[in-house]
Amino acid sequence: MTFDEYLSYFEDILNNTEKHEAYSTNTDYLSYTKLNWSRMNRWLKKFEPSQEMKVCIENIKDPQHWILITEPWCGDAAHSVAQIYQIVKDNSFIDLDIQLRDTEPFLIDDYLTNGGKSIPKLIIRNDVGHDKVVWGPRPAALQEIFEQQKADGASMEEIKELIQRWYNEDKGHEIQKELIKLLSE
Repeated sequence: MTFDEYLSYFEDILNNTEKHEAYSTNTDYLSYTKLNWSRMNRWLKKFEPSQEMKVCIENIKDPQHWILITEPWCGDAAHSVAQIYQIVKDNSFIDLDIQLRDTEPFLIDDYLTNGGKSIPKLIIRNDVGHDKVVWGPRPAALQEIFEQQKADGASMEEIKELIQRWYNEDKGHEIQKELIKLLSE
């Protein structure tokens, strides 16, 4: 789906929860989705790609297919999806395709993180369908913190709070730094 279709899908979950079984039967999914709607919209209003990121994206002159695997309930996605959209939205050579993790064709099965279906996951393909870049589910610095917190036995609530604070303090710098590096390789 396009980013606008994803936004409509996201909003439909919030306005018509009963139509979406995973959200109507799981109060945690719905709570996270409400919170993530706010987070994502804040980034859509406030996030501005760096000048270096803009130049990197402007220099893409060959067609690319960017596939972003996500779900509205994902806390990491609330930050990264909005930022990635803001980064690529003005380059007509980049086709951004949002795919849901929990809906067929289950592309996530080909892009596991440590054996898990962690999202968001960004796959950048060239015009003949070869993967050029695979990124995600979060910036590497934050992934290290996440893994260390798990190893130290921190609760998921503590980890989620730490992750959200990290994203707010980072303001999208790390994801841009990583994408610039990956795109220049």
